[in-house]
Amino acid sequence: MQIGAQLYTTREACQTLEGFAETLARVADIGYRTVQVSGTCPYEARWLKKQLEKNGLKCVLTHIPVPRLTGELDEVIRDHDAFDCRCIGLGYWGFSEEGGMTLERWLATFPPIARAIRDGGHYFMYHNHHNEFRKIGGKLVLETLMEAVPPEEMGFTLDTYWVQVGGGDPAQWLERLAGRIPCIHLKDCGFGQSMEVVGEGNINFDRVFEKAEAGGTKYMLVEQDDCHGEDPIDCLRRSYDYLKACGFD
Repeated sequence: MQIGAQLYTTREACQTLEGFAETLARVADIGYRTVQVSGTCPYEARWLKKQLEKNGLKCVLTHIPVPRLTGELDEVIRDHDAFDCRCIGLGYWGFSEEGGMTLERWLATFPPIARAIRDGGHYFMYHNHHNEFRKIGGKLVLETLMEAVPPEEMGFTLDTYWVQVGGGDPAQWLERLAGRIPCIHLKDCGFGQSMEVVGEGNINFDRVFEKAEAGGTKYMLVEQDDCHGEDPIDCLRRSYDYLKACGFD
């Protein structure tokens, strides 16, 4: 398994193309060789391809806004062809009446999108938060999603922090989702559910690594939404150092 950086961690520095390019260089300088592109400014696919090649990086996953998935999917697929990224992700869905993000709407919207992405030679990835661990109709939302779309059409970017906050066991869920977790998010959970540098919180990552590898994970992407005022690059560096000491690169 290879470790990578989820650029949502550094999103504030990536709101201009200049800042985005500089951030890619800084991430590569830490030692990361793969990234997920999420939360950045708009970019052209050929521009991203050039910047990735310049820094010896590969984009293995993205998060694409819902309006693009529902209204510009052909272009999204062509873009991912251009910078050679197989996995196309949806980063968030609320599963509530707020903003119309209901379970019913998800089920009506995303299974056809997942199928079209597969037919276009790519793989649709859904990223969980804690909302997926509530029960609707007597079943966990995550279980409903697992059943609604077959494994060959949708995977899960399982987020270790959000599973734990939702009341689940990250390692157990990696085991349940074996075969559909090519990319996962490594995010540590500390006291009071604070987001922490990987290895500086309370998640049992030895079990996470074991179950991820057994389940077919190829990329473990470090993400820290909240760095508590610290430099996000420094947080990514400390996570990298911990993972490197665990035998990953």
